[in-house]
Amino acid sequence: MKQGIHPQSYKFVVFKDMSNGYTFLTRSTASSKETIKWEDGNEYPLIKLEISNTSHPFFTGQKVLVDTAGRIDKFNKKYAKK
Repeated sequence: MKQGIHPQSYKFVVFKDMSNGYTFLTRSTASSKETIKWEDGNEYPLIKLEISNTSHPFFTGQKVLVDTAGRIDKFNKKYAKK
């Protein structure tokens, strides 16, 4: 690996899957203004995820209806002819 290209400031962060409420604590360089109190009694920055391995159809083996209406509207708005 090249020296000096990897971040050195890893800190504990809680990631929360917003589709099913699953949370997990890990180390990351991601930052957030929101915090959450974890099971150990400490507060950690909270990073919200739309989907994680606990809700992704590939990992669960189930078909899940994802909110595509918002994505389609966003796409049409972004690429609409003016």
